[in-house]
Amino acid sequence: MMEQMGRVLIIVGAVALAAGVLLVVLGRFAPEGRLLPGDIVIRRPGFTLYLPLATMIVLSLALSGLMWLIAYLRR
Repeated sequence: MMEQMGRVLIIVGAVALAAGVLLVVLGRFAPEGRLLPGDIVIRRPGFTLYLPLATMIVLSLALSGLMWLIAYLRR
């Protein structure tokens, strides 16, 4: 039981580290937060609306592909 919990914590830590590195790298490429041309940003005084439509579609496709690959390799 303790060994499994340790593995889970290591995996969670690795995922958090990868997410942090990804955010730092993306911050350098898109300092305003806008990544792709399909992302919508509406700025008004005292109000900003950000709709990352294209980014979410690309992210969904990438994660779906990754999950498919993991499921395929586990067979």
